[in-house]
Amino acid sequence: MEKQQSLNFLNTFKLYFDKRILIIFLLGMSSGFPWVIIGSAMSAWLKESDLTRSAIGFFGTITAVYAVNFLWAPLVDRVKIPILGRLGQRRSWIISMQMLLLIGVIAISFTDPKTDIIWTSLIALTIAIASATQDVAIDAYRIESISPEDQRLIPIGSAMATSGWWTGYSLPGALAFILADFDGWNWSDVYRVMALFLVALMGVVFFIREPNSNLFEKQKAAEALYGQGFKAWLLVTIVEPFREFFSRNGVKIALLILSFIFLFKIGEAFLGRMSIVFYKEIGFTNTEIGTYSKLIGWWVVILFSIIGGIVNSHFGIIKGLFIGGIAMAASNLMFAWIAVVGPNTNLFLATVIVDGFTGAFATVTFVSFLSYLTSRSFTATQYALMASLGNLARTTLSSFSGVMVDKLDGNWSLFFIITALMVIPSLIMLLIISKNFKKVMSNNE
Repeated sequence: MEKQQSLNFLNTFKLYFDKRILIIFLLGMSSGFPWVIIGSAMSAWLKESDLTRSAIGFFGTITAVYAVNFLWAPLVDRVKIPILGRLGQRRSWIISMQMLLLIGVIAISFTDPKTDIIWTSLIALTIAIASATQDVAIDAYRIESISPEDQRLIPIGSAMATSGWWTGYSLPGALAFILADFDGWNWSDVYRVMALFLVALMGVVFFIREPNSNLFEKQKAAEALYGQGFKAWLLVTIVEPFREFFSRNGVKIALLILSFIFLFKIGEAFLGRMSIVFYKEIGFTNTEIGTYSKLIGWWVVILFSIIGGIVNSHFGIIKGLFIGGIAMAASNLMFAWIAVVGPNTNLFLATVIVDGFTGAFATVTFVSFLSYLTSRSFTATQYALMASLGNLARTTLSSFSGVMVDKLDGNWSLFFIITALMVIPSLIMLLIISKNFKKVMSNNE
């Protein structure tokens, strides 16, 4: 029995070497990279430009576009990009958004947040919109590249998407913080170096294949139900993806699923928005932040994402969500410990490892959960709808994280304890969903 189980785990591990899974990893890097530009590096740049904690927190509201990208996601499913459309529906949208990202990164490097925060914010907003749209196309590519007959690959693909995201976020992020400490370097110089990463990521898209999909055939079939002409096209583009989701799952379960998605990672979002500010206020240097939270954190996330993919492939998504949610919340208490002890690098290392493990496991399970619930007739739209709700909590509500710290008079320990408790409502909802999950899955076959 034990030998058979070991062989099963080994066979599951071999799935990571599937060509489709490696491509998913590379595209995951493209999703993670923009968060360096408008996330961690930008937070440090704003902090060094003497902006307040509240101002830095509110600056993050530009990423609210990740929470509403489902509004234009139907266009990614339905509209063909001129000229670049020859690359295929998914690749053409990805490369178009990467071109816009490249222009944005170069443009923002010529701004100064200290003297012209409005101009910096507008360019950052443009970057966020392009990145959020790119994510819609990349998520659709990932789901469509795995055929319905290869359902075991969904957790594996989710694991590699997570690993790729953190690679795209952590490697350039670590380099950014290290370069920022160099004599004679400023954040504008760092951002120009970051543009080179985008060029490399764009090259990847030209060398991969468009996934096999009968997307347009399914959409035409749905369109026939609404008649002919532009009205039918519009109804299938905008209305049908949402109608199909609620019809397939039932209104009650659909609303519970969406509520769970909204609340599940809210505590992690509050922590993430203030983590760089916390590190700098507690006394860590840019180099220490780059080395521990980016480089070491990156290896931890990749390792445990791979493990998380294997575990979820064998034991199921619902159990994984419960374990991941509880562990993710508990890891926030490690940050409260740092707040009490101070800038201890050994404790910083332990915290990065624990947080990386819990965050990776929870994210892999969460992405797999969303992927299972997505209809292949409207892949981009439905996945974007669900992912956007998760991003809504992460990008909008968490913008008040700086205000919360200020209201707590800088009591970082209490702040992190509160973030740990934020997972409880979502776990209660998950308990209700779990009783209906098999029915939901059978409806999506």
